[in-house]
Amino acid sequence: MDAIVDQIEAHLSWVPSWAVGLVLVALAVVFALVVHRVGGFVLRRLFGARPVIMQLLERISGPIRLALCLAAVAFVLPFAPFEDPWRGDLSRGFAVAVIGLIGWISIRAVDMGAARYLQRFRLDSDDNLLARKHVTQVRVFKRVIETLVIVVAVSTALMTFDSVRQYGVSLFASAGAAGIIVGLAARPLLSNLIAGVQIAITQPIRIEDAVIVENEWGWVEDIASTYVVIRLWDWRRMVVPLSYFIEKPFQNWTREGQSLLGTIILHLDFAADVARIRRRFEQAVRESRLWDGAVVNLQVIEAHPRSIELRAVVSARNASQSWDLRCEIREKVLGFIRQEMPEAFPRDRTFVAPASADIGELTGAKARFDVATVSTNN
Repeated sequence: MDAIVDQIEAHLSWVPSWAVGLVLVALAVVFALVVHRVGGFVLRRLFGARPVIMQLLERISGPIRLALCLAAVAFVLPFAPFEDPWRGDLSRGFAVAVIGLIGWISIRAVDMGAARYLQRFRLDSDDNLLARKHVTQVRVFKRVIETLVIVVAVSTALMTFDSVRQYGVSLFASAGAAGIIVGLAARPLLSNLIAGVQIAITQPIRIEDAVIVENEWGWVEDIASTYVVIRLWDWRRMVVPLSYFIEKPFQNWTREGQSLLGTIILHLDFAADVARIRRRFEQAVRESRLWDGAVVNLQVIEAHPRSIELRAVVSARNASQSWDLRCEIREKVLGFIRQEMPEAFPRDRTFVAPASADIGELTGAKARFDVATVSTNN
């Protein structure tokens, strides 16, 4: 190799030495990229019928390409005719690239391990409580680990430069105020990372949980390292800090399971035939494909001065079906009351007394409902 380099330098004596060195490094990188391309083509021909291996090769393609380039540069760099300043800069750049490669490999390894572990869990099944539990834990831990790997890799890369290392040491060693400022600036990030670990362990929320946050109803779509994405019922997205779910109250409709009880409230007149309404309600629920066959009940829960309050309870497999079931049954029951029992709708009763009636007669008439006329307000 030395002889080849000497011959090149002899033929290109008019070219600066640093340019010759850069050409050698560039040729080494091109050679590494060609080897990666040829190797990838051969592996695709050999394992094209095995999707698992092809997926693995696709995930590690980037780190392998960078590793080949670094290996080629490391082989050529000792023979390149660089002067000391150039050689020192290239050596530091090479060290930073190696640190980046290690961090990249670490992140890909964590990602592949998480994907491999989650292959046995399916979120699209009806009973997916266990799957949501494991998916939430793995995703949160994966992102926390990736964040830590990035922080460590960047810190290590910066410490390879003398100026940055001396500045960082003097910054944290000379003035306690600087440390306090940095700590205050990093507090939101650290608090959200710690909240993410707490959520992964205690799991107040999971992926695809139905929740009510800030009076908005939706599903937990994603749990990142510092925030949670809520997919609202109208397709909007609400982004909430992770610490919110540790510090503030919220509603989780699917904490222990997907099945939910839906409530339908009806305000009717005292003349309503509750038994008939109950039979029609139970019939409508049993005819619906959204009902899970568990709970169906209708009761009079309150008597107001002008109406009675009925509460109908039905169960469904999940939050979305519970909402649709409630709307369907409410529509059918109201249609039944309108057609078969219109007198059951709430009414206001007024008493109209003759002009010649005295106070005693008016009081007696009001008590006996003898001269009552009914006018419907709705």
